[in-house]
Amino acid sequence: MAIEHSTIMLVLSQLECRTNFTIKKITEYMLPKLKEPIYLHGADRDCQLVIRPAYEVFLEDFSSLEGVTHKTGYFHNNEMTRFPKRVQKSLNGIHYGLGFKFEDEDAVKRFINRLIAINKGE
Repeated sequence: MAIEHSTIMLVLSQLECRTNFTIKKITEYMLPKLKEPIYLHGADRDCQLVIRPAYEVFLEDFSSLEGVTHKTGYFHNNEMTRFPKRVQKSLNGIHYGLGFKFEDEDAVKRFINRLIAINKGE
């Protein structure tokens, strides 16, 4: 069962992730005490967290976390301005990242804590 958008927002807030902006169905967050952006995309039960494509080397790490599922391929959105661009269908390219879905609050916490640990070199 997928977790709801509002629940992910609550968990991110509890973990002290800072909100920068919300445009359409995208909300930009920064990890606590780090300048590392993540994006929450979607609404209701159809939502996902998106991280930089550079974390692709840690896909196995993230996918092995209980309740965490990587969405195959890349997620593209023009509002993810802190992420790199990739030419897909347009000539100018579009921002992209890796999307993940979660079963429950604990899965989100495990994911964010692992992401923080990776950023700290742990």
